[in-house]
Amino acid sequence: MPHFFVDSKNINNNKIIISDEENYRHIARSLRVRAGEKLLLIDEKQIQYETVIENINSKEIVCEIKNSYPSKRDLEFDLYLAQSPLRSDAQLTIMEKATELGIRAVYPVKTDNCALKVDKQPKWQRVMYEASKQCERAKIPICYNLTTIEDVLKQDFDKIIVFAERSTEKSLKAYLKENPIHKGEKVLVIIGPEGGFSQREFDYFKEKGLPLITLGDLILKAETAVIVALGDIIYEYQG
Repeated sequence: MPHFFVDSKNINNNKIIISDEENYRHIARSLRVRAGEKLLLIDEKQIQYETVIENINSKEIVCEIKNSYPSKRDLEFDLYLAQSPLRSDAQLTIMEKATELGIRAVYPVKTDNCALKVDKQPKWQRVMYEASKQCERAKIPICYNLTTIEDVLKQDFDKIIVFAERSTEKSLKAYLKENPIHKGEKVLVIIGPEGGFSQREFDYFKEKGLPLITLGDLILKAETAVIVALGDIIYEYQG
């Protein structure tokens, strides 16, 4: 069932009016839906609506609400990613998969070995928006502008986990057994570039007292490491 974001101000008398250009064009012209077909809609209050299209004219789509309920497509804790972006389309995969895995926000960070020098935030944000629609997320994650690890760490997080394969202290499982994630906590995951973190960055992490965690003996590509790291954190929390 197609999934689209709507504004609650357009909901009245058990009807939802879709009149914004982007949604209208996608639903009416790209998907070519017709009256009687179903649409899954969600508003900024994280209420999901199962609807049936009642009417489509040249300017708007009128949907009748058949069922509504709070969205459950969210994690019980806030998961953030600080990651050194890649030059290839692999970065788009990272943004898409991080969205599917419930990330709250992504901080693209410039590292000493970062291959990308140009900020592509608008493109990355668009990928996250589209991925949110595909996986029925209630909240669209934020992609921030290219920044530094130092600036990201000026913010408050309950836990910060650095994945560093070449200089690790313990496994993720062991770390989370000693430091379990609790509901509502803010957890930041830091992952470096394909070339790894520099010695200066390792020294900085140690100076800050941040745990250096391994994902195991296998050497993973950067985009694979992001998916595995986020997935393992969610698994350990739910387990």
